[in-house]
Amino acid sequence: MAATDPRQIINDSTMSVRQWIVVVLMVLLNALDGFDVLSSAFAAPGISKEWGVPRSALGIVLSAELVGMGFGSVILGGVADRVGRKPAMLVCLVIMAIGMYCAHAAGAVTPLTIWRFITGLGIGGMLAATNAVTAEMTSKAGRSVAMALYVIGYPLGAVVGGIVAQQWLLVSFDWRAVFMFGAVVTAIMIPLVMLLVPETPAFYMATRPAGAMIPATRRRPHRSIPSTNSCGVSRRSP
Repeated sequence: MAATDPRQIINDSTMSVRQWIVVVLMVLLNALDGFDVLSSAFAAPGISKEWGVPRSALGIVLSAELVGMGFGSVILGGVADRVGRKPAMLVCLVIMAIGMYCAHAAGAVTPLTIWRFITGLGIGGMLAATNAVTAEMTSKAGRSVAMALYVIGYPLGAVVGGIVAQQWLLVSFDWRAVFMFGAVVTAIMIPLVMLLVPETPAFYMATRPAGAMIPATRRRPHRSIPSTNSCGVSRRSP
């Protein structure tokens, strides 16, 4: 029945404060992805200077991250369909935080490339999960605005992150601070997602057992109850 389908209820209802909080968090997560993707580019001048390698040689670092994003969108995006959007986002955040932290401690191009690939896995999975949550947690009337804000989050994170890196992190610290900043912000998002983001009803409906939402009276045929009249003759109730 349409009236008992939570997807239809969300679709037809007015957006609540809780729903907009989820949308804002998805925008922030998308902005975080935008910063994390370009963090290698922000740190490249400092890395090149400290390690004495040409900036062109660091292209493999960015390439590894993009390759990781491709694998992550397929592998971890599939995980979101099997275990849920929320668990997938938490796994991606942990992967991203570990990757960013270890990248800041890298001492050569090869380990840095490996950690950027791992970070890319988390980013790719995160993009798939946050896009699904934004669409599935919004009403039909509010979905276009929510998706527009979500899409804006990615370039906004890249731009704001670039300003933060150039005006603060690379001025007061060295290139390692760029990755450490990303790791800290990513770690902060983990409890926020745990506390404020529910699993989407669309996932529950897609993974529920067949017939689980069907009322008991619809699952089994009606059986009349035998009874007897005052003369002891068996009859069936209507």
